[in-house]
Amino acid sequence: MCIPVGSKNNGMTVAAIGSIPLIMTLGNSMLIPILPQMKAELGLTPLQTSMTITVFSIAAAIFIPVLGYLSDRFSRKVVILPALILYGAGGLLAGFAATSLPSAYWWILAGRTMQGIGAAGTAPIAMALTGDLFKGGEQSRVLGIVEASNGLGKVLSPILGALFGLLAWFAVFFAFPAICLISISLTLFFIKEKSHRQAPPPFGKYMRGLASVFKFEGRWLLTAYFAGAVCLFTLFGILFYLSDVLEKQYGIDGVKKGLILAIPLLVMGGTSYLTGSRIGKNTAAMKRLIVIGLGLMTVSYALLVFFEKLIPFLFVLVLSSIGTGLVLPCLNSLITGSVGKERRGFVTSLYGSVRFIGVAIGPPIFTRLMEWTRSGMFLTIAALTLIAGILALTLIHVPNKGDEKDKTKYSFRYNYI
Repeated sequence: MCIPVGSKNNGMTVAAIGSIPLIMTLGNSMLIPILPQMKAELGLTPLQTSMTITVFSIAAAIFIPVLGYLSDRFSRKVVILPALILYGAGGLLAGFAATSLPSAYWWILAGRTMQGIGAAGTAPIAMALTGDLFKGGEQSRVLGIVEASNGLGKVLSPILGALFGLLAWFAVFFAFPAICLISISLTLFFIKEKSHRQAPPPFGKYMRGLASVFKFEGRWLLTAYFAGAVCLFTLFGILFYLSDVLEKQYGIDGVKKGLILAIPLLVMGGTSYLTGSRIGKNTAAMKRLIVIGLGLMTVSYALLVFFEKLIPFLFVLVLSSIGTGLVLPCLNSLITGSVGKERRGFVTSLYGSVRFIGVAIGPPIFTRLMEWTRSGMFLTIAALTLIAGILALTLIHVPNKGDEKDKTKYSFRYNYI
């Protein structure tokens, strides 16, 4: 079932879909402002502190392909709703542990693991759901909104985290179930899937179809996956670094720190929305923007070596935010349109999985890089984005001009295998 652009409930359907990645994003970003408080209260090392983000992301990365397959076999809502419930329950466990249980740190990690498993059924499935419900240029527009919602979550979450931190550092955990309840309600009432689904193919046939996808299109798909992981790795690593510098070097914490952390995220979210609303199904433009975006990230990270004062640093960092905002919506559109509905959940979920791996390894690797040298840290990530850009330029192929007349022809030629 495709939803007409002008249908009555179209706006609420888009709001419901947009709320799902928003929930996922809050899981990590909202913790960043309170990490120093948690570290001090629980007597943790920097590595232990970063693990509260890492276990969430690793759990999500492991379970995303599993839940993606289940969403293909059953339905998107059957996966999304229990995932949101589990996500909220994990927040309750972490909050209760912080206030009442001995060895609170380990219980917090258990709660964060539950949240990670729940997060596996949010944003990647929302991307597949968008591909199911919307077609053509409208699909790209809604995917841009999904990525902008992701960015909005990153903007709001440091501010919300700082505000909750004024009450108590563990108040953040109790906020998760309340926010999840909103998304659950929107999903339950405003997302309508096709009532009569085709019988899912046998597992063996399903896997053979996926194997054929990666056999013929694996080079560019894996390149797209790598580029997405690099974007999220550098984004969360930089946020982790900036949060630490603001507190230690400038003595900035609380809401003021949250507002500063929100600046690059706001730019990224705005760029994502504009990119998604304008690219339509122009795959040549998508590839061009991916390469340009990774180029901006490379330039920004290389230049940060020379800027230590906060305001110039933020101005240069914004270049990387613009680059990330150009890259992610284009990757979303390419990957979501790459397969038919019957395997879309798995392919988009695998993309979500590698993005989460990028998030997971960001803080611990940046912890080590920060202990190494500041210049070495920025030059290392600049080299990484440069490699991603070169791979995108050489391995992502788009239809020739003759094929561009058919704006849907960028999807795999064996969508219905």
